Amino acid sequence: MTQTRQILVTSALPYANNSLHLGHLVEYVQTDVWVRFQRMRGQDCIYVCASDAHGTPTMLRAEEEGIPPEALIARVAAEHRADFDRFRISVDNYLTTHASENEALTHLVYERLLEAGHITRRVITQAYDEAKQMFLPDRYVRGTCPKCGTPDQYGDACENCSAIYSPLDLKDAVSVISGTPPSARESEHLFFKLSAFEQELKEWVPNHVDRAMARKLQEWFTAGLQDWDISRDPPYFGFAVPGEQNKFFYVWFDAPIGYMASFADLCRRENLDFDSYWGADSSVELYHFIGKDIVYFHTLFWPAILAGAGYRKPTGVFVHGFLTVDGEKMSKRRGTFIMASTYANHLDPDYLRYYFASKLGPGADDLDLNFEDFVAKVNSDLVGKLVNIASRCAGFVHKLNDGRLAERLPNEELLDQFRQAAEAIAADYENRDFARAMRGIMALADAANRYIDERKPWQMAKQDGQQQAVVEVCTVGINLFKNLIVLLKPVVPALAERAESFLACGALNWSDLERPLLGQRIAQYQALLNRVERATIDKIIEETSGRRPAVTDAQTQDTQSDSAEIDIELFSKVDLRVARIVAADFVDGADKLLKLELDLGSERRVVFAGIRSAYEPAALAGRHVVVVANLKPRKMRFGTSQGMVLAAGPGGGDIFLLSPDEGAQPGMQVR
Repeated sequence: MTQTRQILVTSALPYANNSLHLGHLVEYVQTDVWVRFQRMRGQDCIYVCASDAHGTPTMLRAEEEGIPPEALIARVAAEHRADFDRFRISVDNYLTTHASENEALTHLVYERLLEAGHITRRVITQAYDEAKQMFLPDRYVRGTCPKCGTPDQYGDACENCSAIYSPLDLKDAVSVISGTPPSARESEHLFFKLSAFEQELKEWVPNHVDRAMARKLQEWFTAGLQDWDISRDPPYFGFAVPGEQNKFFYVWFDAPIGYMASFADLCRRENLDFDSYWGADSSVELYHFIGKDIVYFHTLFWPAILAGAGYRKPTGVFVHGFLTVDGEKMSKRRGTFIMASTYANHLDPDYLRYYFASKLGPGADDLDLNFEDFVAKVNSDLVGKLVNIASRCAGFVHKLNDGRLAERLPNEELLDQFRQAAEAIAADYENRDFARAMRGIMALADAANRYIDERKPWQMAKQDGQQQAVVEVCTVGINLFKNLIVLLKPVVPALAERAESFLACGALNWSDLERPLLGQRIAQYQALLNRVERATIDKIIEETSGRRPAVTDAQTQDTQSDSAEIDIELFSKVDLRVARIVAADFVDGADKLLKLELDLGSERRVVFAGIRSAYEPAALAGRHVVVVANLKPRKMRFGTSQGMVLAAGPGGGDIFLLSPDEGAQPGMQVR
């Protein structure tokens, strides 16, 4: 029997001076997909995170708002938790680095380093803002990189060539706070002797980061590791250094200790053994998911501090790239610096989770959120391929077998192919090659749709004596859908929950790939997903940029006519009739329309209805609706629409067809 793995996972801590944006979500989605996969495979996988609370940015933001830093931290951390909930980021514990647990651990780590002789003192020259009367953090000085000449770089590292330097090394340096050139002032600081761990880190790095990142880190080893300044002068928001006058721990000293603190808080609540996870001889797997801009801190400073304080080092550090939007850096002006909450107010978070997963590989390559591609991929893969399988099969199961799946399968050949493919997909998940996993899953979805297309249950159902065969074919289809949901569940957890409810199967795990659903009743199919409309993306961009679409004369006229009154005589000319939907189908080349074949009792008509975002075609067959029967036919490039079905709602997924009471028959007049 395979032994259960014990795994502890962290994501980089979001900074507590602002809300989460889509760039942050790349990392949290990547981490969460991996964690959910491990749990589905039966592993003991714990995921902790926290808000990074300390440092000058928090202090200045609180000062700007006229509130204490603690109040700002509490508010923003609550926003972070809310965003985690909305995007189904399944952390087991979420703290802030200002918590008492982190202060106690920071003091303990420092005291251990001090006692072991890993802390030294040195007088240094720092950048000082004469206008603000404060020492400047590295990232509050910007200028031209002294190594490669790239302008507008931070004072600690160059985004272009990754060189590490002092803020005073920058050319044309200015304070971000006041815009004035910084002066140089001396101050005594505390340093961690990083250089003493150089050989140990050289041996550790190649086995705990990927090859590309190991090659990058070799550049720092070649230059020689420098001792690390871990203290800051006032004014500074952070933990005071014990035994020192007016010295505070640099935020990058206590921030990674926040991983330990968040886990310690969980240990207190869940009665877990902290030392069995963080002790020097721990066999637990420990993984950090981070962005490539903070590699230096997590692969050099952090493992050295852990080793110096008598703790274990990480099993692996997984690095991802940056997010661009439509090929460019996120921009408030262009409306692409999109906050997580703004997106979630308009679109299902599972769409973004799937899109990110379809782009994420195991390396640190940047990924681009291309909105045209986003709309096409979600509509094609999730709506057109995945949930379409369930919508095509469920109606026949209910119509021909009272919603109960067949007791047997005509063959299990395709299901066996799915099971065999699942191991390769599992390996892709394990290796964080989510893009490859998504391609494999969608290839299986194509195979499932081909199976249904080839057997044509809609034609079989018209033949005498074929009802049981139809139910068996659709039972295969439903089981293929179930297995696809299992494979995608780490990526689209909210969709998986809805699918589990539809299948009436309980919470699905990876082992359920081996167990087909037979003989049980499934729920009536309801739309599991709605298509994404480009108009929704435009609303998000408009809201983000603060712009609103211009109102044209035609729109003004439409608005005025909407409120115009009509008399009863005019209204009485509208002939409203009950109609039964005989068939429904997508319209090639039209994102919003469905083609409806309607039975009005004495005749049949074709109507094109703009309800595609809210309804799956297969779910509409047999439904009774209200239609404007005497509307002048309208010629469209897809054909002629012979009437109008009535619906209510604001649009998108919220469109509700008006249906008559039970007992109404096609052709009846609506009064």
